[in-house]
Amino acid sequence: MYLSIIILPILGSIVSGFMGRKVGVTGAHFITCTCLILSSLLMTIAFYEVGISNSPVNINLGSWVDSEVMLISWEFYFDQLTVSLGLAVLYCSSLIHIYSIDYLSSDPHNQRFFSYLSAFTGGMLILICGGNFFVMFVGWEAIGVVSYLLINFYFTRIQANKAGILAFTMNRSGDMLMSIGFFAIFAVFGSLNYASVFSLVPYMNETAISLIALLLLGGALAKSANIPLHSWLPGSMEAPTPVSALLHAATLVTAGIYLLLRSSPILEYTPTVLLVITLIGASTAFFAATCGLLANDLKRIIAFSTISQLGYMMMAIGISQYNVALMHTVNHAFFKALLFLGAGAVIHSFADQQDVRRMGGLIKFLPFTYTVMLVGSLSLLATPFLTGFYSKDLILELAYGVYSFSGLYAYILGSITAGITAFYSFRLISLVFLTTANGQKESYLNTAESNVAVIIPLLILALFSIFFGFVFSDLFVGVGSDFFGNSLFIHPNNISIIEAEFSLNPIIKLLPAIFSFTGAILAIFMYQQTPEILINLTDNKLGRKLYSFLNGKYYFDVIYNHYLVSQGLRFGYTISKEIDRGAIELLGPYGLANSFTKTGINIAKLDTGIITTYSLYITIGLLSLLFLIFAPVLIDTSMFSEIRLIIIYFASVVLLFSNPSISVRGKLEKNKV
Repeated sequence: MYLSIIILPILGSIVSGFMGRKVGVTGAHFITCTCLILSSLLMTIAFYEVGISNSPVNINLGSWVDSEVMLISWEFYFDQLTVSLGLAVLYCSSLIHIYSIDYLSSDPHNQRFFSYLSAFTGGMLILICGGNFFVMFVGWEAIGVVSYLLINFYFTRIQANKAGILAFTMNRSGDMLMSIGFFAIFAVFGSLNYASVFSLVPYMNETAISLIALLLLGGALAKSANIPLHSWLPGSMEAPTPVSALLHAATLVTAGIYLLLRSSPILEYTPTVLLVITLIGASTAFFAATCGLLANDLKRIIAFSTISQLGYMMMAIGISQYNVALMHTVNHAFFKALLFLGAGAVIHSFADQQDVRRMGGLIKFLPFTYTVMLVGSLSLLATPFLTGFYSKDLILELAYGVYSFSGLYAYILGSITAGITAFYSFRLISLVFLTTANGQKESYLNTAESNVAVIIPLLILALFSIFFGFVFSDLFVGVGSDFFGNSLFIHPNNISIIEAEFSLNPIIKLLPAIFSFTGAILAIFMYQQTPEILINLTDNKLGRKLYSFLNGKYYFDVIYNHYLVSQGLRFGYTISKEIDRGAIELLGPYGLANSFTKTGINIAKLDTGIITTYSLYITIGLLSLLFLIFAPVLIDTSMFSEIRLIIIYFASVVLLFSNPSISVRGKLEKNKV
């Protein structure tokens, strides 16, 4: 049963991709969706057996690499961490598959699209179910390749090509760091198996463990789009909307979070790295929220929201609250998939328009879509008793409860970010649904709710966004809950859930909610009642500079393009010109060939046809022979032990006869002339 969970999505991908012409579009839809739904049902059973019943499962399919120094097995491990994240991945993926049936109904490449989606889900399952770092790396690379194919699905679009290449290359930077981290793990521990590595961590040198943790963090930052490797995610909105929902809500961006969660026994013994993670997470959350304030593309606004929420997850990991980070990851998968799919429904029904400034008044035409997007936005805001409330607010409370500089930094930035998130979320709701109509008349005449294949996934995700947190919060993050057992490790010194729950000032707990409420009210007021305030904000020099700074996303892309990419290309050109096509060719193939050619020509010139020259050669040969015989007696050494003298002698002879300007043969030839 457990292997079927992984095999079914891969099987659906193979059938849809390689037999798409045979099974047709409807067959590809039916096969891939059936495989995903069956896999989801099996994962639900696994969640009960492994999670609720607390009986982890290890499956060893045999050795992969078996040598004297390394033993790597094809091994899959199902524990509470695996089944919890796997449940979110498969549920979201199944609903996105069903949603895509209608969304891409007119696309000529349906089989290819569904093959990629299923392959991506299969790669993610290999990643989270792998029993060692090597199998995890297989899934990691698989989702990296398929994400490039999905982002670049519309391969005739230049922007899609650029976005795919950017995502692939930036993720490869993180993959390089992570693979070096795996090499370091093997060098330090002699194994890549989870159990072997994690059991030895407390006895290892802290510097070595910190270096390994930093390298793993590099991989996680790229895959989970945190500063400074975040630039690829907004651009990847060039992909079809179901891809955005799958990659940037439930799967790809959570891979880096999963890597750090799985490596919690390593991170707990590296306080410096935990500090770095906390600072990066808080900074990422604030940075992305401020960028989302000025975004006008419907999907990009939600993309910046994704980066911001990933910052919250990193923040939770940095303060050693891994169960809360996982809870927020699962919660985020549901309400962010809902927001992306709701945005797709709006775009699909409104003449493929994505600019929120060209929409407005759609509440009359799309009441159901408005309702589900409002539910998703409220859950994102951590509105009390919705799903997001049970993890997002808890992260901020735990950050303050650490009572450290990093915790206070995370709490302050996280609380401000909560207010900004509320502002741009209701800015989106206002501009798309509530303000006066700003689009073309034809677009409104053709606008209507989508069919049942779109409505059902939206309805199910909306229910998850309302009730999931309430149902599972006590199991995942409740005080005294031992649900995760040994799958997550929190050092006893870092447990702060009691302080966060019972000893914090009520104002500290209410402050993020107050900021969120204020931001939402301010957005509705500014964009519906007094829009002239927005004009006044940018009607001065400081406002324009701030607008340019935030709209330019803190100029990260400018710095990368002008200082890293261009300098890297220039350096590569210099290497190619001066070394690859210069020194190496001069000393290598061309230089060697030319040297032998010139030497051969010079030796051939020794054959002059003059008898006196031949007499000279014979005389030099006899003198050389006599020198070799009597040299040991004359200079009191062995010629064979002092091989340097022989080399010098013969080199002098060759030089004498190969250089026409100094040889006797050359002088004779000159006399002839």
